[in-house]
Amino acid sequence: MDYNYHTHTYRCFHATGTEEEYIQRAIKNGIKYMGFSDHIPLKFPNGKQSSYRVPVESAEEYISTIKALSDKYKEQIEIKVGFEVEYYPDFFDSSLKFAKEVGAEYLILGQHFDIAECHPNSCQAYYSGGNDELLVRYVNAVMEGMKTGVFTYVAHPDLNPPTDNTEHYKKQAKRLCTLAKELNIPLELNFLGIREGRCYPNRLFWEVCGEVGAPVTFGFDAHEVYAAFDGESLKIALKIVEEFKLNYIGKPELILL
Repeated sequence: MDYNYHTHTYRCFHATGTEEEYIQRAIKNGIKYMGFSDHIPLKFPNGKQSSYRVPVESAEEYISTIKALSDKYKEQIEIKVGFEVEYYPDFFDSSLKFAKEVGAEYLILGQHFDIAECHPNSCQAYYSGGNDELLVRYVNAVMEGMKTGVFTYVAHPDLNPPTDNTEHYKKQAKRLCTLAKELNIPLELNFLGIREGRCYPNRLFWEVCGEVGAPVTFGFDAHEVYAAFDGESLKIALKIVEEFKLNYIGKPELILL
């Protein structure tokens, strides 16, 4: 594995280390293509900002820092900078415009909530408790995001945990995977979930993905320096690919803004 386009920075308030440390770790371990995709800023109508994202006032500095490091290390590694973005219909156009204005080069779709966090009925998919209704809303949002055509890939598409209703979960997974195949948008097998033993990667989702044949890529989802190359999770991911006969494409083709 010589690529990773899912890397965060300290600006999201839940990652540590400097950008240069991540880059040096990646280079040391043979990464040739690297992307920083921290959480895009989001300011709500009441003026408050989402608490787990790059602040609006730090976005230009984030972009310029990565671009400067890209130039510094250009003989050793190709570095791009972008954002991880949710698809929220009420905010998407303005978020896309903002990303382009500050100089982002690519986007990945990471749908953490079914609807925008500012909404009183929003729910974080990872903590949904395997709610059947939320699963449908989550899959709908991811599918609408894929249809925009601006995302390089879908991060952790199996973020929403399953319930005991296996057939319902498989039906929703098949909807998502089928569209990914039709649109040729890779689905990310996420290494943060492997590292931390989260509810994803979800075996049921990847079983369906293998049956459908949707394209699959890897992402370290690095929030710490050591995770800029995660060899142990890579071994597990490759076993998942083999077990479910996934259509692993390797490095995804960047959709540049």
